[in-house]
Amino acid sequence: MASKTSRPVRRLIVFAIVVAALYGGVALGGRWQPKLGLDLQGGTSITLTAVTKNGAAPSQENLQKARGIIDQRVNGSGVAEAEVSTQGNSNIVVQIPGKNAKKLVDTVKRTAQLRFRLVAVEAPGRPQPKAKTPSPSAAPSSSSSPKAKSPSAGTSPSASASGSPRGRALSDGLVAADGGSPTPKPSSSASSDASTAPSTTPSVAPSTPAAPPVTKKGAPVDQPLQWIENPGSKWLKKFATYQCPKKTGSVPPAADDPDKPLITCNDTGQKFLLSPAMIEGTQLTKAAAGIPQQQVQWVVTLTFDGSGRKTFAKVSKAIANKTSPLTNQQEQFAIVLDGKVISAPVVNEPILNGSAEISGNFTQSSAQSLATSLKYGALPLRFKVQQVVQQGPTLAGDQLNAGLLAGAVGLALVMLYCMFYYRGLGVVVLASLVIAGLVTYAVVLAMSAAVGFTLTLPGIAGFIVAVGITADSFIVYFERLRDEMREGKSMRVAVEAGWIRARATCLAADGVSLLAAVVLYIFAIGVVKGFAFALGISTVIDLVVFFLFTKPMVTWLATFRFYSAGHKLSGLSPDHIGIDRIGGRPSTAGGSA
Repeated sequence: MASKTSRPVRRLIVFAIVVAALYGGVALGGRWQPKLGLDLQGGTSITLTAVTKNGAAPSQENLQKARGIIDQRVNGSGVAEAEVSTQGNSNIVVQIPGKNAKKLVDTVKRTAQLRFRLVAVEAPGRPQPKAKTPSPSAAPSSSSSPKAKSPSAGTSPSASASGSPRGRALSDGLVAADGGSPTPKPSSSASSDASTAPSTTPSVAPSTPAAPPVTKKGAPVDQPLQWIENPGSKWLKKFATYQCPKKTGSVPPAADDPDKPLITCNDTGQKFLLSPAMIEGTQLTKAAAGIPQQQVQWVVTLTFDGSGRKTFAKVSKAIANKTSPLTNQQEQFAIVLDGKVISAPVVNEPILNGSAEISGNFTQSSAQSLATSLKYGALPLRFKVQQVVQQGPTLAGDQLNAGLLAGAVGLALVMLYCMFYYRGLGVVVLASLVIAGLVTYAVVLAMSAAVGFTLTLPGIAGFIVAVGITADSFIVYFERLRDEMREGKSMRVAVEAGWIRARATCLAADGVSLLAAVVLYIFAIGVVKGFAFALGISTVIDLVVFFLFTKPMVTWLATFRFYSAGHKLSGLSPDHIGIDRIGGRPSTAGGSA
């Protein structure tokens, strides 16, 4: 009997160690306050208005698709509580909690038109320092462009695997002052250092014969493959005089018309003359970053849909390992996001299956950033930022205090009722609710640090509702225990017999609540997800506490005479449960003969 009475104590000790370990993990994170939502701590509300060419309202299909893409950007995990919703026929409202949400705000403002274009010319877009005359032994330096190849191609380089050296795509004197055909520099300058800058103003062309087949008018714009080899003197003049902003990473707004050529820059100050768009971002079905097998460098993989696959196969076949007659460098394409070049890889081989792999000097961060921009970068509509509103913490603090007060009042009422009705057994209810609260708070802190879970007012409501679910479990068990004692069983026997019957009922009830929370989480939108998530977590915690704390504690209390003998304050006295004595046979209705 001694060994049996010690088992619940051991279980309680093990459970206490687990809870202590959970709080130890939270302590290592150093954060003792959960992340709070916009309605509890204030934050930023952004209103985006869709802009169409003809000024008409966008289709609801495109508006919902845009809402989903923005939601994936700012709230991909579903628990960060950045709420994204449509408003009216053309607005999307994004609510981001927190004072330090600048990164997310910038992500939302980035309306993200993603397009794939061909590169006609590339050159430094900022004034370059004059290069010092290198010593005879100094070798010219150049950086390599990223490379695009089929994922099955392995790592075998092509003949032009070195890519196009930065800064030599447009050499001095390429554009004639009179608007005539550009002429190449003498051959001695073809291997000039990569830091040599092009002239920012048109200069008089040398008298050498013109090698690049550039005409004044240029090739038709609607034929990009021919246009990049002969863009015409007008576009080359614009490109020669164009300068990127001096500030690193700042690219001026560009009118990114997919049907027209584009002159723009990347974050490092390289400028590009690009063809009209060949592929839209909406034709990209998948983008991911990773390290292929038997390789050590990060790459970005792309997958196109049917129409995009056909176009990309045609383009990659045309420019793979091909040297441009205009620049004498390997032809390449550019990935343009919101009018800014985010990558400009060369093509090592024709890519016919719609799956490409971009390799280069990627770090994990840069590869994942590029993949994220590609994956979530293609909005079917263009938006303008209509309104940005900062919600102060005053109103949010009042709502937080009201929510906590409501939770405290509800918990106190449940505890008072249980102490009044179950008396001594109410201690079990009190201890179980305290333990459930401690475990819930630790789990919320852990999820805030691990997956960015944000607590909102609906989330607090979910936890408050869960208090009632937890109390239901106690009531079912205690009533089953008292029924067993009414049948003449002692408390120790009734504890085990009542548990076998009560746990099935509690599992069924909590299972229904958990299923409802899961369904609500899947099909709901916005902060309703927070309510469903909190309700589901609380239900799971209720089951854990009920099995690992409440049952062992009741078993342990049954060893004390205060409970087993049916003291009048124990909640199990004969008068309280309606029997003559503890452990006696139930009285018959007919009496004695």
